[in-house]
Amino acid sequence: MEAIYSILEAIIPLEFIDYAFMKNALIAIILISPIFAILGTMIVNNKMAFFSDALGHSALTGIAIGMVLGITNINIGMIIFAVVFALLLNYVKNKISYGADTIISVFSSIAIALGLAMLAQSGNFNKYSSYLVGDILGITETEILYVFVAAIIVYAFWYITFNKLNVISINSTLAKSKGIDVKKIDNIYVVLIAVMVMISIRWIGILLINSLLILPAASSRNISKNMRQYHLFAVLFSLFSGIAGLVISYYFNIPTGPVIVLLSGIIYFATLIGTGPNHSK
Repeated sequence: MEAIYSILEAIIPLEFIDYAFMKNALIAIILISPIFAILGTMIVNNKMAFFSDALGHSALTGIAIGMVLGITNINIGMIIFAVVFALLLNYVKNKISYGADTIISVFSSIAIALGLAMLAQSGNFNKYSSYLVGDILGITETEILYVFVAAIIVYAFWYITFNKLNVISINSTLAKSKGIDVKKIDNIYVVLIAVMVMISIRWIGILLINSLLILPAASSRNISKNMRQYHLFAVLFSLFSGIAGLVISYYFNIPTGPVIVLLSGIIYFATLIGTGPNHSK
C-alpha cells in the first residue's frame, strides 16, 4: 500500500491525499468504478436495473439473517444471502410468463421489509442504518484487498465470456443454438453482481448502489456507436464521477456517495441531450 500511496501523492497534487483514509477511498473508487461500469453495461443491455436494485435492498435482510444465525462477520452473511437471493430471483424471473420487473419488484419489496422488520425487532436498526447511505471514507486496507481480488475475478469472467454475454443479451435462443450454456453463464453473472454489490454496499449505500451501476452505462449507451465505445465511455464516466465526487465531497463537506451519483446523473442528462430527439438504440 505504501508504494500505491507514493504514486497517488506524485500524480495528484491535492492536500486531501495527505490523509490515509482519503487515499484508501481514492484507491477503492479507482478499483470499484470500472467494475461497476462493465457490469452495468450488461445490466442496461438486459434491462436488469430492477434486478440490481433488488440485490441492494436485500443487504439489510442479509445482515439480519446473519445475526440470527450467529455469523459474526456481517459481510459474509450479506454475501451468502445475496448469492442465494440472486439465484432464486433469477430462477423465478426465467420461469414466469409476465413482466420480469413485476416479480423483481415483489422480491425487492419483501427483502427490504423483512430486513427492516428483523433489525427493528432486535433493536439493531440504528446500528446498521448507515448502510442506507454508506461511507466510502471508512474503507480499510483489508477491504481494499477484498475488492482487488473480486476485481480480478470479474475481469477474468468478463474476458472469457464477453462475446457469449453479448450474444445472450441479443437473443438467448440464438445463444442456445450456438451451444452457449445460457443458464450457467447467466447464473455466474448474477452471482458476481451480488458479490460486488454486497462488498461495496457499506461504502456506497443501499439507496445509491444501483445508481452507480446504471448511470455510467446508461450515459455511455446514449453516445456510443459500438461495443468498444460503450464499455470505454462507461468506465471513463464512472471513474470521473467517482474521483470528482470524492474531491468535491472533501472540499465541500458533503457525503461522497450522493455527490458521485449527482455527477453521474448530470453526465447522463448531458449525454441524453447531446444525442438529440431522434437518437435511438
